[in-house]
Amino acid sequence: MLDIKITKTANPKAKPQDESKLGFGKVFTDHMFVMNYTEGQGWHDARIVPYENISLSPAAMVFHYGQEMFEGLKAYRGKDGEPRLFRPDMNGKRTNDTNKRLCIPELPVEDFVEAVKAVVKVDEDWIPTAEGTSLYIRPFIIATDEFLGVAPSKTYMFMIILSPSGAYYSSGLAPVGIWIEDDYVRAVRGGIGFAKTGGNYAASLAAQVKAHDGGYSQVLWLDGVERKYIEEVGAMNIFFKIDGKVVTPALSGSILPGITRNSVITLCKSWGLDVEERKISVDELLEAQKSGKLEEVFGTGTAAVISPVGTLRYKDDVMTIGDGSIGELSQKLYDAVTGIQNGTVADEFGWITQV
Repeated sequence: MLDIKITKTANPKAKPQDESKLGFGKVFTDHMFVMNYTEGQGWHDARIVPYENISLSPAAMVFHYGQEMFEGLKAYRGKDGEPRLFRPDMNGKRTNDTNKRLCIPELPVEDFVEAVKAVVKVDEDWIPTAEGTSLYIRPFIIATDEFLGVAPSKTYMFMIILSPSGAYYSSGLAPVGIWIEDDYVRAVRGGIGFAKTGGNYAASLAAQVKAHDGGYSQVLWLDGVERKYIEEVGAMNIFFKIDGKVVTPALSGSILPGITRNSVITLCKSWGLDVEERKISVDELLEAQKSGKLEEVFGTGTAAVISPVGTLRYKDDVMTIGDGSIGELSQKLYDAVTGIQNGTVADEFGWITQV
């Protein structure tokens, strides 16, 4: 049980008046959670304080060697008016998977969940209520030692900030265009592709800019060795409905184990659908599209939830998925996941945690 000291702001900020214009990750609440780690002492000094800038030495190791991690989850206003979290224990477990890979001290899952619940409770009146909105939660850990040497830090800060947000894509649930990247690679097996760390996202930026310049919303990565197997989208895992089967790339060590991904697989299996987690090549996709068997494509992630894909570009081929509109399964999954999150659909899997 964390002993969390709470200091509330004396100058609360004005909350957004038009929730339809929230955007994503642009507005931040009044408070944040902070906890420190010191070698030999462990995690200590848990506190909730007013949202403010932090002061770090220019020699802090996070700036020079990228020893940091982050997570992402959301709080929702349930139909009963109470704040709710969706599978926060999974984020806590994934935090420790990332921490182990990056030599960051592990954080007890129950402490992670308690910290998230505590800061959301303090700022629960920031949770928006308009359809499709939520309170985005960003936990992160940074290395803080003042040392210019390549070694694990001996001190860290764990922080949680909150942001009332609308749809991740401005188009909402409208199908997006995805650029299958055939030049750059993001991750390889044995690397840090499965970890939730900034380096993975920095590595994706050049291709992301190229995709945007070409008129596409996101990049879909191929494997880093053979350059032919589908991996994941920059901000999402990816699913295909091919000839009635739901297919998604198997977790191979270079793909983020998404929590929405896991939820979608569980839901599809509970509905009696065939689900395959396996290698899928870009050539197989091209053939499936040409033969009319590629029925739907959609991404899954905390930020976007379900993001239908209307077009896929690979080199000189541009594949239109179905008639370019949202597919039946994509819509059903979006309704199910968001319904469980906001309390309008029964939570048969025990995924909801009350704040």
